[in-house]
Amino acid sequence: MSQSFRQPDILDIARKEGRVTVDGLAERFGVTVQTIRRDLTELADSGKLQRVHGGAIMPSGTTNIGYEDRRILNEGAKTAIARACAAQIPDGASIFLNIGTSTEAVARELLRHRKLLVVTNNMNVAGILAANPGCDVIVTGGMLRRSDGGLVGHLASGTIRQFKFDFAVIGCSALDQDGDLLDFDFQEVIVSQTIIAQARRTFLVADHSKFKRSAPARIVSLAEIDTFFTDTPVSPQLLAKCAAANTAIVIAADCPP
Repeated sequence: MSQSFRQPDILDIARKEGRVTVDGLAERFGVTVQTIRRDLTELADSGKLQRVHGGAIMPSGTTNIGYEDRRILNEGAKTAIARACAAQIPDGASIFLNIGTSTEAVARELLRHRKLLVVTNNMNVAGILAANPGCDVIVTGGMLRRSDGGLVGHLASGTIRQFKFDFAVIGCSALDQDGDLLDFDFQEVIVSQTIIAQARRTFLVADHSKFKRSAPARIVSLAEIDTFFTDTPVSPQLLAKCAAANTAIVIAADCPP
């Protein structure tokens, strides 16, 4: 395969998996590691990838990956995480589900729950849970973000302050090694902070690709999260921070289907 055909495929793999490795790409395309290193260097020089030891990741920056790309990124892992999270939400609970493809996966796993009250600033979540007759759904209102169906701004935050939720289920765009949850949209960060303040318990749903990314705006630290649901073991540094804050970690791979 020529370079002109290989590089778009490399970008597609990086978008779907969050990271590519030199050895993995060399085996996949049947070329030398030197050839792949040149490809990755050119893609990095053009700003399309960010080089890291042994491979490359999607570049850090001030804009998020497109919604459709995020929706299919680690889809199986998101489903497993969502199933583990939903298993800890009892019938009869009041819940907030915020913006994101991971929280949308949780919504799908709540379709068989009964007597739920779900408040959301995610139009996609509202559409999913409309199929559950045992679930009352309240949409916050706010400024519509057309890219992903999210509702943000002061109207969204004002609606949220009228409630006290049993559970808040939130996602994030990135999770750094300091234990900070990060996002790209400052308006969404304000809404997320309000959600956490109005919840008795807060669940974070985030797959392993969030460990490899960065974003400019801080939401909160893991110390303010009650349970963190993910799909792979976390680093010793994050593990220690969670232990110090009494934040439980659930590895979805350890949960039966």
